[in-house]
Amino acid sequence: MTKHFLKDDDITPSEQAQIIDSAIKLKADRFSKRPFAGPQTVAVIFDKTSTRTRVSFAVGIAELGGIPLIIDSGVSQLGKKESVADTARVLERQVAQIIWRTYSQAGLDEMAANSSVPVINALSDSWHPCQLLADLMTIKECFGRTEGLKLAYVGDANNNMANSYLVACAMAGMDVSIAAPEGYGPDSAVLDRAREIAAIQGAKISSSNDPV
Repeated sequence: MTKHFLKDDDITPSEQAQIIDSAIKLKADRFSKRPFAGPQTVAVIFDKTSTRTRVSFAVGIAELGGIPLIIDSGVSQLGKKESVADTARVLERQVAQIIWRTYSQAGLDEMAANSSVPVINALSDSWHPCQLLADLMTIKECFGRTEGLKLAYVGDANNNMANSYLVACAMAGMDVSIAAPEGYGPDSAVLDRAREIAAIQGAKISSSNDPV
């Protein structure tokens, strides 16, 4: 069964920790040559404009020996003359992975449902899982661990970043405190999922309208 990474808990806490530790090691010896299990071509689709995400994916794939195939929305038939499902079926015959920065989580889910190669969420309206792997990597580099640390999130929490912070940090054993104005709190289903994970990982999740 093909493993996709569409939201933060599509991987396990142990897989999350392994990815972060591997990334830290790769960063420390960034320019040494290593196999990519390839060479493999990776489709990187951008519906939304990007600088950092585009550069980091393209450079990372290339430095690991892969070939990044950048597809911008302006040069693709995706969502115009070709359905998401048809695009998935075309790409799966040509590339080893599909990375997509898009607006709709539903589109990513449809892409994954019709693809025999892994689909990775580079940002959607619901989740930003790759960003959280990078953030957790930085936290571990600074503090030497993630377990037992506390993250405070203040502001609009009804968005993709808050969703990913809640779930990914809970997976990493971190306490998360959300302070959001009334009407801008986190999605209740995401909050419940984060608390479920936190209970297993020994962390705590809290949400209120008062930052103090």
